[in-house]
Amino acid sequence: MSDRAARILDVLPQTQCQRCGFEDCAAYAQAIAHQEARINRCPPGGTAGIAQLAALTGYPVEPLDAECGVESIRRTFFIDETWCIGCTLCIAACPTDAIVGGNKLMHTVWERYCTGCELCLPVCPVDCIVGEEITTPWTPEQAHTARDRYAAKRIRTQREQETLRQHNAELVERKLEDLAAHSRIEDPDVLAKKKAIIEAAMERARAKLR
Repeated sequence: MSDRAARILDVLPQTQCQRCGFEDCAAYAQAIAHQEARINRCPPGGTAGIAQLAALTGYPVEPLDAECGVESIRRTFFIDETWCIGCTLCIAACPTDAIVGGNKLMHTVWERYCTGCELCLPVCPVDCIVGEEITTPWTPEQAHTARDRYAAKRIRTQREQETLRQHNAELVERKLEDLAAHSRIEDPDVLAKKKAIIEAAMERARAKLR
């Protein structure tokens, strides 16, 4: 990340809500730095955030882009445990690991880490997540904590995905060693073609990771 993008990122609230249209605050900061996005696409930052970005970038102050939402009082969210089915979809969606729980177990929102991003709302199949307005301002300390927790979750998720990929690749390799024992195909020529197709697919997957 360039120094300019890093300075812009420091101004953003780190709620990781994606309302700006980008994957996260860092991606939005990069887009602003490269003049690929305007400075008025962050509802959580609101008017004050736009003014800070204008002072930093030299771009003119402009109204919040209505396409991204409206400036409003921040909300924190809670889970009605009497309705929660333990599906874990909200846990996966939460950018800062503010929701704890397990598969088929009740979930709970860790209020101090909830950024109010609302990403958990659309994925909940039973609409058991409810919001409550918070009148206290979002502080720089909270933004810093949210940024660190988001980064930690990304690293952990990437490691988990890599572990799963390696496990699946090893499983396929073992089956390929004796494909006849793991397939209903009896024709050796057809079996050989199938093996070649699988090996080619695996090689393409490996190439993408190089």
